[in-house]
Amino acid sequence: MVKLNKIYTRTGDDGTTGLVDGSRCPKHSARIHAIGTVDEANSAIGLAAVKMTGAPGAEITRIQNDLFDLGADLATPGDDFAPSEMVLRIVPAQVEWLEQRIDALNEKLAPLTSFILPGGSELAARLHIARATTRSAERGMVALAAQDAVNPQALAYINRLSDYLFVLARVVNDNGRADVKWVPGASR
Repeated sequence: MVKLNKIYTRTGDDGTTGLVDGSRCPKHSARIHAIGTVDEANSAIGLAAVKMTGAPGAEITRIQNDLFDLGADLATPGDDFAPSEMVLRIVPAQVEWLEQRIDALNEKLAPLTSFILPGGSELAARLHIARATTRSAERGMVALAAQDAVNPQALAYINRLSDYLFVLARVVNDNGRADVKWVPGASR
C-alpha cells in the first residue's frame, strides 16, 4: 500500500523525478511526458465520471485504477514486462476486459453510417474529451516506445481504452440515437 506522509519532497526541484527502480529522470523526458498524459487522461475520465451512475460508474473506477497501474508500468524502466509482487505491469487480462466491455456495449448500438461529432449530451461530450485525451496519452506512449522499451500490453490497453470511451459515449447518447453526425462539407 502506498503511504504518503509528505506531499512535497524537494527532490524534483532540480528538474528530475524518481522512477520505480530508484533512478532519476528529467521531467522533460518522453517517459515522464507519457506518464503525465496518462494522468491527464485519468483526470478527464474522472470529470466524466462525476456525471455517471450505475454500472458505467463502477467500470470507470476500475479503469481509473488500471490507469494508475499503467502509470506505474511506465515509471518502471526496463524490458522485463512480467508483473511481480513489487512491479506493476499491465497484463493481458486488463486488455481483454476492455475488449469484452467494448463488445457488450457495442451490441446495443446500430452500426455507424457516418463519423460523429464529439457531443450530444453533456456526459457524452465529457467522454469524448476523455477519449481524445486518451489518444494523446497513446501518442505519448508510442513516442516513448520509439526510444525505450514499453510494455506491449500497456500500449494495447491505452488503445482499447479510447475505443471503449468512444463506444460508451455513444451508449450514453441514447444508444447512439442522440449522436450528432458529421456532414462533410456542410459549411462550404
